[in-house]
Amino acid sequence: MELHDRSISQDIRELGALLGTILEEQTSREAFETVESCRRAAIDYRTGDLDTRDPLITELEGLSTHNQRTVARAFTTYFELINLAEERERIRTIRTGSHERTLDDGLENAAAELGEADDETVQQILDDILIEPTFTAHPTEARRKTVKSKLRDISTSLETLDERLLTETEEQQVWRDIDAEVTSLWQTPQVRNRQPEPEDEARNVQWYLENTLFDVVGEIYDELDDAIDSELSSDVDIPKLFEFRSWAGSDRDGNPYVTPEVTANILERQREVVLERYQEQLKRLSGVLSQDGSRIDVGSAFQASLETDRERLPGVTRTAEERYPGEPYRQKLKLMRERLRRVGDVRPGGYEDADALLEDLAVIATSLQTNGGETVVEAHVDPIRRRVDTFGFSLASLDLRDHQQKHTDAIAEALEREGIDYHGLSEDERVEFLTDAVLQDEPVLDLGETDGLTDDSARVLELFDSLGDWQTEYGVDAIDTYAISMTDEPSHVLEVLFLADQAGVVSLPEHAGIDIVPLLETEYALSGARRIMGTLFENEAYAQALEARGRTQEIMLGYSDSNKENGFLAANWSLYKNQRRLGEICDDHDVTMRLFHGRGGSISRGGGPMNEALLALPNNTITGQVKFTEQGEAIAEKYGNPRIAERNIEQMLNAQLRARKQAIDRPAEEIPAEWINAMETMADAARQEYRNLLESDGFVQYFEQATPITVIEDLNLGSRPASRSGERTVEDLRAIPWVFSWTQSRCILPGWYALATGIEAYLESEEPRSSDESSGDEPRDNGGSMETLQEMYDEWPFFRTTLDNAALSLSRTELEIAEQYAGMADATLRKRFFPRVTGEYERATELITEIGRRDRLHTRDWLGENLEQRNPYVDPLNMLQVHLLDRNHRTDIEERTLRLTVKGIAAGMKNTG
Repeated sequence: MELHDRSISQDIRELGALLGTILEEQTSREAFETVESCRRAAIDYRTGDLDTRDPLITELEGLSTHNQRTVARAFTTYFELINLAEERERIRTIRTGSHERTLDDGLENAAAELGEADDETVQQILDDILIEPTFTAHPTEARRKTVKSKLRDISTSLETLDERLLTETEEQQVWRDIDAEVTSLWQTPQVRNRQPEPEDEARNVQWYLENTLFDVVGEIYDELDDAIDSELSSDVDIPKLFEFRSWAGSDRDGNPYVTPEVTANILERQREVVLERYQEQLKRLSGVLSQDGSRIDVGSAFQASLETDRERLPGVTRTAEERYPGEPYRQKLKLMRERLRRVGDVRPGGYEDADALLEDLAVIATSLQTNGGETVVEAHVDPIRRRVDTFGFSLASLDLRDHQQKHTDAIAEALEREGIDYHGLSEDERVEFLTDAVLQDEPVLDLGETDGLTDDSARVLELFDSLGDWQTEYGVDAIDTYAISMTDEPSHVLEVLFLADQAGVVSLPEHAGIDIVPLLETEYALSGARRIMGTLFENEAYAQALEARGRTQEIMLGYSDSNKENGFLAANWSLYKNQRRLGEICDDHDVTMRLFHGRGGSISRGGGPMNEALLALPNNTITGQVKFTEQGEAIAEKYGNPRIAERNIEQMLNAQLRARKQAIDRPAEEIPAEWINAMETMADAARQEYRNLLESDGFVQYFEQATPITVIEDLNLGSRPASRSGERTVEDLRAIPWVFSWTQSRCILPGWYALATGIEAYLESEEPRSSDESSGDEPRDNGGSMETLQEMYDEWPFFRTTLDNAALSLSRTELEIAEQYAGMADATLRKRFFPRVTGEYERATELITEIGRRDRLHTRDWLGENLEQRNPYVDPLNMLQVHLLDRNHRTDIEERTLRLTVKGIAAGMKNTG
């Protein structure tokens, strides 16, 4: 059975030909030939038919500004279309693998592994699982929403061509639609002419939740149910396994545009969106449940529920009875739809919360089952129940976030009016003061009194003053988490508890309306995890809050800033060993830990395959609950297409189920002391080399001159500023533009720099390091051994994943292209830094291939083919970007072309930051 009518080569060939035709129609034959000439020159150099890129560079530099812009637009549009072709190929692979039952990391594999355990353990594993993808508004999505919409329409047409049996006329009509969309795409500005606002970012996140995830979640549960039924002899209950969350419009860290008004608007909009979807679902269900009430017994529970609704909504009841005489299920569903319409309304009768809607659905399900309608329930009622259980009345719960310094300053300013010098208190004194203030009955501050405070401090108090109102209006679950950036001390967490207490959101010991989440991202915070968390767990006020939240502590780890501070290898090791430490601390205090992984899309910011990352976590941290950020272009790539979204979620669930079983089977991993010692040696040396690079005299200037950072800072990618204070330091620059800049210049330094130095330090060491992180075995005197590293790679998922991720970044690095960018830097800076970077790259490449015992960097066949196909088309954009960056004065059209090259390279690399 053939599932598809097309291939990726056919898609690429025909889309490329169509673009060429449109290019000529919309510009000129001369412009078309110019683009073709650049393309051929780039390909000829890559294939060895040309010895130098000089012909390509000469042609690009000799073009008029108008033709330069045409070239940039042509290659950018090409990559947008080719990305769709590759997406379609991913879907072919998924569908074919599903049909042939050859997909790895599927739910059948996970169920087979669960089948090795007894039913009680399987139920425990399922009850423990909660996966929380958290969508952020971090500005790494380079495409405009308008452009994404057009590309989605083209993608739908490609699906029609590939999966439907069409007549010749029908196929011609589909290609006419594609032609129209590509033409419109060519004529549409690629670069935003204004900075997006927080509500724009929130609507972008909502689109994926509403149009993709809302529909596929039920299918995941069905697949898991079937897979488990085939492996287990007895029934197990499948509880809620997913919950989606968002930072869009609620993340205040460094973004002054996220105001209480913005957050309130987003809460309202998200509730409207999800309630509308439920009404649609119930309307569709009404079309199914047309049973004649005189021929069935609906049961006393259903009848009582219907009568209650009739009394609650007498006016609507008359309409329902007239429209659906003798059809009790349809009458009930009509009343349920009206109750949904009245949520948040001044009219009475609306549902109080999602649980009340679930109760009504359960009553319908039970009634149907007693009348032999089990399959009706499975096919039509259960999917709605799963959606309500997952999305509630909020679509996605919002997490609040701000920088710890904002809370400290706001409290200090407010307390100064009460005669208290909070800034003058020591850490221990702050902890004592905040604890006493939370435990006493009388409030210390009036959060509504903001006169005389700085704008930042006033905003903090206004936020907390609004939080209680939001929870009253939208439910506690709609906005119940507060993350604290740059948490370094216990007082930073207690400050948020204090402010929540003053707002009435916390009333101990009975109620705590928020989870307070320390974000540990500096080396000081990570290494001080026991000091911070131990102090909190033993604090009287915080212990009461923790008890009120079910003794579950969420702790967030900052991958991006940790990498920017420490470098790739040292950051990964610090995060790993401190996750283990956090697990031990929580175990010591009988607290369930939920790790929140602040991962970005790129390798250097914690990116990479999520299922592999979940399986590589330390066993003692795998409690079943896990949370992670989804950012920028990764959201579109993972969740833009329903089939890919379903596969992505399936892989997450597969990994988490298997990881939880593994953690139950082996709670404490026995990692050989020599491996721990090797990592300590490597990480220390790598961090020292990385910090030495960043702190070297002139490095910041080199970074500015050898990357397009100054252009990226001016792009309208997101509502948040690119740096925290506007100072020109690496520390002040946000992690996203830091990585974005290196990615554009094809020198993906944050994803591998200092790895070679670290490995070499271990191989050259005479004695292994001692470590308090060892498994308890005495370190063996083996020196630095390549055999040990190869053993670590073969048997330790953490080490293998770390090296494989570095290999991906190295594979995507193009030093010849990077050298062109380095050529823009002052000669002294270029001689100082580029050979150093090159040497590190070459040695890392050699070491990774030797450790992995392979003849190439990456382990994925598709990656080599992908890079070979894409690189020649990215090269002209890089060469044009270098030419424009190197000009002292650029015209307006050159500025727009330069910004367009950034978009094009991002599309070609399928990555920004």
